[in-house]
Amino acid sequence: MPNANRTCSDEEIITAHKKHGGNRILMARELRIGERQIYKRLRGLQVEGVVLPPSRAAISYNKAVFQVDIKDGVVLIGSDAHYWPDEMTTTQRAFQYFVENYEPRPRAVVMNGDVFDGSRISRHPKIGFLENAPSVKEELEVCERRLTEIEDAVPKGCKLVWPLGNHDLRYESYLAANAPEMRGVSGMHLKDRFPKWQPCWVFWINPETPEWIEIKHRFKGGIHAARNNTVNTATHTITGHLHNMQISRVRNRHGRRWGVDAGTMADIDGEQFIHYTEANNTGWESGFVVLTIKDGRLLKPELVIKWDETHVEFRGQLIEV
Repeated sequence: MPNANRTCSDEEIITAHKKHGGNRILMARELRIGERQIYKRLRGLQVEGVVLPPSRAAISYNKAVFQVDIKDGVVLIGSDAHYWPDEMTTTQRAFQYFVENYEPRPRAVVMNGDVFDGSRISRHPKIGFLENAPSVKEELEVCERRLTEIEDAVPKGCKLVWPLGNHDLRYESYLAANAPEMRGVSGMHLKDRFPKWQPCWVFWINPETPEWIEIKHRFKGGIHAARNNTVNTATHTITGHLHNMQISRVRNRHGRRWGVDAGTMADIDGEQFIHYTEANNTGWESGFVVLTIKDGRLLKPELVIKWDETHVEFRGQLIEV
């Protein structure tokens, strides 16, 4: 039973929050105080700037989250590839080159959503008759080819992670809407076709540490998304979706945090984008992200940016690919 006269220290509140993933009922039961008091104390801690993320115990069952610990190592992040048949972009060649040759060898390779485009099964209004759009079968084949090239090149033990994007979801959404009787049949989920890749909504590196890294396809929108993402998560946050490619630094009493928009691995004027961008200037950038973790801390993220059809820019140099 709650004890109206009992008080708890901030440390007790924080420990209980981590243990129970913010569940106020379980916290109140353990601390023997009322739920309303729990709520007020949590709000007070947030006002003081205390970050209260969910704990491993609370999300360990949740397959939407994949997490690893990396004390020292490199993570390569490519986003929004929108793979298209008979197309090998400069950025894709560069990404493959880094997967094969970058030292130190990557501890994880992340395809951060929208690997699959799904042009013919888009929910958006069709423009024309999509005469040149590939079939779903053709798109899946090129996705398998590109991802297999990465699989064959990574070192032993390297994690292959795929936080799903909104375009990736077109595959399962279409099948669920048009063939619901096929529920449970192998192949109805996109992940069934790519068994070596860990599907998730979000990839966490070193969670519940001051250097927590969160990688997911999308969160906030707009030109300030990279900054707003890390302000709202209180973690280093790397997203895609917007194709803009930028790095934003946020510093508060808890230290420095990096927010990153990973751009796109597709060509920004690629055929898959021609119609729904209406030939507007998008401000997009083609490239990918290199993360380096040293002694458990994230160094400033680095961008690999397309320079021309045969070169990318990295660390002030042009690399031919």
